[in-house]
Amino acid sequence: MNIYVVYDSDNGHTEALARAVAQGAEIPGAKVHLHHVKDARVEDLTGMDAILWGCPGHFGSISGGLKNWIDKLGYLWAQGKLVGKVGAVFCTTATVHGGVEATLLNLIVPMLHQGMIIVGLPGNIRENALYGSYYGVGVTCPVELSPYDPPNLPSEKDLALGRALGQRAANVAAKLSDAQIR
Repeated sequence: MNIYVVYDSDNGHTEALARAVAQGAEIPGAKVHLHHVKDARVEDLTGMDAILWGCPGHFGSISGGLKNWIDKLGYLWAQGKLVGKVGAVFCTTATVHGGVEATLLNLIVPMLHQGMIIVGLPGNIRENALYGSYYGVGVTCPVELSPYDPPNLPSEKDLALGRALGQRAANVAAKLSDAQIR
């Protein structure tokens, strides 16, 4: 089973979350492919069972780097190559009300157009019980006020959510693969 995690990251916040997502997806029998959007190849997606993508939220929407990559999926859409694949999304923002849920919903829309099966985090998953975002994982990493401040990378709780999302997507993909439902 193949799982593709692609991310855009400017300052390392989303990269740290993407690495946690990829780590969670490393269930028995899974091969995880983790790529920065600059190194990701859309043609590789046809051989994947699950695709997870994420980015920093830019004003409540998809970052330009990831959006440009998603826009290259048109020929896959035309051929129905991603129909039935598991999809999940994640993002980071700089402020508490920086558009986390708007960004997650914007990230889901292209997956729906592709006919993918969207996986989020239900409330009964321990890591999500108090967090409560069901669309994917979106975390706030407050912006540094000075270039001398250390980067505010995702906390261990944030990374646990990322691992939970990766694991859930991988488990659902494995079940679908076992059942040969697509």
